[in-house]
Amino acid sequence: MLLLFIPIGITVDLAEKIGKIIENEAPFNETAMYYVDFTIYFANLLFPLFLFLSVIWFTSKLANNTEIVAFLSSGVSFTRFLRPYIIGATIVAIFAFVLGMYLAPIASQGFNEFKFKYLKKGKQIQQTRDVYRQINDNDYIYVSNFVPDRKVGTNFTYEHFEGNELKYKIFADNIRFIEKDTSYRLTTYVKRSFENGIETIEKERRKDTILPFELEDLTPVEYAAETKSYGELLKFIDSEKRRGSPNIGRYEVVKLRKWSIPVSIFILTIIAVAVSSVKRRGGMGVNLAFGIAIAMIYVFFDKIFGVMAAQSNFPAIIAVWFPNVIFGILAIYLLQNAKR
Repeated sequence: MLLLFIPIGITVDLAEKIGKIIENEAPFNETAMYYVDFTIYFANLLFPLFLFLSVIWFTSKLANNTEIVAFLSSGVSFTRFLRPYIIGATIVAIFAFVLGMYLAPIASQGFNEFKFKYLKKGKQIQQTRDVYRQINDNDYIYVSNFVPDRKVGTNFTYEHFEGNELKYKIFADNIRFIEKDTSYRLTTYVKRSFENGIETIEKERRKDTILPFELEDLTPVEYAAETKSYGELLKFIDSEKRRGSPNIGRYEVVKLRKWSIPVSIFILTIIAVAVSSVKRRGGMGVNLAFGIAIAMIYVFFDKIFGVMAAQSNFPAIIAVWFPNVIFGILAIYLLQNAKR
């Protein structure tokens, strides 16, 4: 199934993006590596569905040849018949687990870097809004919106505390990153300092200064979590929570999916065996059609709840595990009917 679908996916993607690749003069070796990363990236996302369709195809062949009837008629229980599928699913789940934990993050890094370097070159990247972050134990920044490709933000605020006491606060209508000397240019600069109960106000029309934070703090990368191994991801999420990142939901979804994908392999394998182990009048086509319909519903639930968790306060654990719970119940129901 992988050998069937991945070349089709690469061909469609290349046909769509060949103009951008040529226009932006992407080197051949980077383009080739992009499609290696493309293969690993999407294979990791779609692995359970590829396995699901493979099991339906294989089991339908057995059913159409009346081999399953022969198995069960000879006294083999349905549970014993299911055992090789579970062993196979375990092997595939272990591979998917290792892929998701260690190999897919490396592929995601290369896939996304190529996409933003060559395929989205010249396009204005969507601006980030209402970025409020804790830089360290004493410093906080806020910007109402920031446009990454122009490196310009509006309504900037910087606060410095010592203990629970605010020492100074900087305001600016605009902030611009100056790449040449890695400094920041603040327009309509105002600094309020507090010392021994006395407030001092400093104003300048424009001020170039160095501030103790990186440009990435104003432009949180949405796919950052996808590029980290599990250990790095846990540390990254903990750090982002302390900083007050608005993307915690998205990062939590990435973390939980590393565990939910291997579990979904077992659930979809059981569903596939249950629906395709009966010989039907329409043959394999009916089983495949039914299987594809179930797969599409699963993907629909997975995407809808994933987006809800990423863009709202919807709990990530419910978003990730709800499809598995629903389809787990369906798997038990179909398995009981198949045994009968």
